[in-house]
Amino acid sequence: MQPKESSAWKSIRNIFDQIHLYAGLISGLVVVAVCFSGTIYVYNTEIREMMDSELYFVEETGERMSADELKSSLEKSSGSNVVGLMWNEESDRSVQFTLKKEGEEGRGSTFYVNPYSAEILGNSSDKTSTAEFMGYMFSLHRWLLLDRIETPILESMGNRDLGRFINGVATLLFLLGLITGIVIWVPNKVKNWKQGLKIKWLGNWKRVNHDLHNSLAFYALIFLFIMSATGPFWSYGWYREGWQKTWDTYQEPSPKVENAGNPKSEPVTEMIEAVESSHAVLSLEDIFAKTNAELPYAGNIRVSLPSKASDPVSVSKYRTGFFARAGSDQLKLSSVDLSVTEANLFSDLPFRQQVGRSVKSLHVGDIFGQFSKFLWFVACLIATSLPITGTLIWWNKRKKKPSKKKPKQTRVAQMA
Repeated sequence: MQPKESSAWKSIRNIFDQIHLYAGLISGLVVVAVCFSGTIYVYNTEIREMMDSELYFVEETGERMSADELKSSLEKSSGSNVVGLMWNEESDRSVQFTLKKEGEEGRGSTFYVNPYSAEILGNSSDKTSTAEFMGYMFSLHRWLLLDRIETPILESMGNRDLGRFINGVATLLFLLGLITGIVIWVPNKVKNWKQGLKIKWLGNWKRVNHDLHNSLAFYALIFLFIMSATGPFWSYGWYREGWQKTWDTYQEPSPKVENAGNPKSEPVTEMIEAVESSHAVLSLEDIFAKTNAELPYAGNIRVSLPSKASDPVSVSKYRTGFFARAGSDQLKLSSVDLSVTEANLFSDLPFRQQVGRSVKSLHVGDIFGQFSKFLWFVACLIATSLPITGTLIWWNKRKKKPSKKKPKQTRVAQMA
């Protein structure tokens, strides 16, 4: 027998029930769309590699060319400068080089390159069918596909901003639903917690649906909370700033420096630009050696080469493996002797800053490599189902008709 609820708790529970119900009903369709696309996008990288394998995988033929040999070959054949690369040590993998022509605006173009032949396998901006599909999934997840509509829906904001706003509202309502749901669940189930975590598969479909909604939500609660708490980071500026200040990662926007009206500064600026206009000549193999000496663990290395000889080389190293921790280690290397001028190691950060800088990894689930990705994938599936099972629970209760109690007959009336 379950203990009787006090009248005060019944009133409070009723309030939470109503909040939980309407938060779910209002956000339901958006949550299904966002969580369904998120479920697929958890494995964005893996899907792209599987479907467009010719870009990511190569046949081992002899020895791999060195990074410097590949750089020289690519610059000679394309007439562009290598400004960055992503180096993968696995023998059956391609590597990525970013090339940019002299005077070209933007970041340049990134190419997948066969490390055995220097053959360009493709461009990262090429619209393959897989890239197109994943682009739609990303658009659905972030902007509800409203960015695909050319005609503005509202005059006050663009379609992308509108999609971002609606997404944020639905995510916050989903978060509210999680909080109210656990408040409703705990007092009822805490003394019979084993029963509350089971699904009675032999019951009728209404009972199974009810158990699926309650039990699966409880099992996935932590992951759902993390996903919904980080989601509005990309919807609202005030939420993003609040997150950064909470986790001690906020930086004030740098003020604009204007030299107008100061004629003495102009010749100095021109002289500095004249001295620094030449590209730095650096050995990529030496950069890799220095990086691996400073960061002795298995991982992929991303290098950004400076456009000016006096600027440092920017290097990031990402751990690889099934339980690989997210958060890259970053180095600044002198372009003169490759000495470390600045080191930003993720493990050296305070815990608050580690959390704050991991907002994307926390949201998409790669905080601990493939292990956490799988957990987030399952949690996203559950999140997709919750508005559906919750709506069915509400509909079944709504269809119930109050039973008409027959008036009790007295014993004398019965004997008459």
